[in-house]
Amino acid sequence: MAGLLLCAPSAWAQAQAGGRVAAVDAIRTSTHDQFVEQLAGLHRDQDHLSTDEKRHLLFLDGWEANYEGHYPEAETIFRQVIAGDGDDALGIRALALLMNNLSSQGNYAEAYAMASRAGDDLPNISDGEARYVLLANLSQMLTFAGKPDVGLKYAEMMLAATPPGYSPCQALVQKVTALEGARKLTSRSPVLLSTIDTCTADHQPVFANTVSLILVDRLLAENKQPDALAMLDRIAPAVQAAQYFPHMVDVASARARAFEQMGNSDEARRAAMQTVAMSHPGDVNEALRYAYHILYGIEKADGNTAKALDDYEHYVVQDQGYLRDANVRNAAYEAARKHFLDQKLQAEGLSKENNILRLQQALDAKAVETSRLYVVVMLLALLTIGLWSVRIKRSQLRFKWLSSRDGLTGIAHHQHFMAETGRTLKALERRGGDGCLVFLDLDHFKQVNDTHGHAIGDAVLKHTVAVCKGQLRTSDLFGRLGGEEFAMWLMDTPRLQGSVVAERIRAALAASPLVIDNLVVPFSASIGVACTDTLGYDLAALCRAADAALYRAKRMGRNRVVFDDGEPSGALSVLSARAASPGS
Repeated sequence: MAGLLLCAPSAWAQAQAGGRVAAVDAIRTSTHDQFVEQLAGLHRDQDHLSTDEKRHLLFLDGWEANYEGHYPEAETIFRQVIAGDGDDALGIRALALLMNNLSSQGNYAEAYAMASRAGDDLPNISDGEARYVLLANLSQMLTFAGKPDVGLKYAEMMLAATPPGYSPCQALVQKVTALEGARKLTSRSPVLLSTIDTCTADHQPVFANTVSLILVDRLLAENKQPDALAMLDRIAPAVQAAQYFPHMVDVASARARAFEQMGNSDEARRAAMQTVAMSHPGDVNEALRYAYHILYGIEKADGNTAKALDDYEHYVVQDQGYLRDANVRNAAYEAARKHFLDQKLQAEGLSKENNILRLQQALDAKAVETSRLYVVVMLLALLTIGLWSVRIKRSQLRFKWLSSRDGLTGIAHHQHFMAETGRTLKALERRGGDGCLVFLDLDHFKQVNDTHGHAIGDAVLKHTVAVCKGQLRTSDLFGRLGGEEFAMWLMDTPRLQGSVVAERIRAALAASPLVIDNLVVPFSASIGVACTDTLGYDLAALCRAADAALYRAKRMGRNRVVFDDGEPSGALSVLSARAASPGS
């Protein structure tokens, strides 16, 4: 709800400037069609408005531009409003909207810097509603930065600080958004369903639609596609009437996902194409990511190779853009975190709440210790009663598992990786499946050891394993071949999918330097890939081809993905080359 949750209409708006402008302000989210009509009327009569009312009208223009997804235009207007008098209530509202506007455009560094300064200025703001707006902004931005637990705390503070005459709807929406970010909701969560009812009863359709779309996501995740489509049909008239751009795109994307999961290719294609048609040039979001993935799957199944590859390339752009966006957003948050959180908590005089929180954490820790003690006592009793042979068997199994692990990183060592890959390769051959063998070698790793020492080098290897695991499925095999060289066996993975996985691993490593004790150690990796579709199911041949591709990647300049010589020519080679080029 970027740009809406941060600026609530009510008696505050009417007390600010008075007259017609404040009255129009008060109906922005409750009756948006009337708001647009009356906004046009204000522009026709603006010669009769005072200077303050004209500034208020300018703010409403920015709000509407933001609402419709015209973010650069809205940014310019908000900056003009703040330049007029950024310290008054209207200026604070414009600042709150500008923070989220900048986040929507990917300008996270400035957005979080503004949020930090706003947190510092919070003790000087005497207007209760203005403080309420900033609490909403902090909750939303921290949830967006991947800190939903902190965002939930601010949402609870916002709920407790709801000014008289305000609906609790907006604070509840922030709470639900934070809970969704923490993956703590199901389609039957009481807080989710009650928030929809509250916002609907309080005539806040845009906020009700926000939470209803979260409910749709939960229903789709739980494979309840008919219920999800029923909910989309129920809210579609309200979404269409409100004309809020993100909601219209999300509704089309959700329909595409639902029909695709149900196997209705025609309806899925129609909804996915509607999603793409509504989007602006340069947009990178989850709705487009889902849409292009669905279109690729449908066109591929229909045998439309050229169209499938075009949709797949768009999907890769969205997927990689999302990964880069997350990395930049998290880095911007971490840069401002100490000032943004610590100063905010101090300025709000939350020492009492902090003490209670620390006491609760201490009590929780004691409870955990007590629980562990009970578990230990019970285990000792069971071990005493149990048969000695059971203990021996469990020890043997544990030793067998440890004997297959690399001592530093905890993943499979060379022998175990090759043995398991050979075993699964035979099973794959029997059913005619596809697989890709990936060899990865860290670039200039010797320089890391020589410059920072072997302890930092070991930390880089462990960090590499953690980043790679985040991009692999549980069914994929992952092992350390020795030194700084690793290998991955991707079962049931055709060449195109293997190229995407390899490129995502390369990009994730390049975007995730090791940070330890104020030391930043950037690094990259060269990757070679060999696939069964061209080399067959001989493990030795796959290893030779992946190793040769790896060394070609190093000779070509490192930090890239190169495939085996057996890769077919044509559109597929072009797509793989684009995905493997630096900065792609």
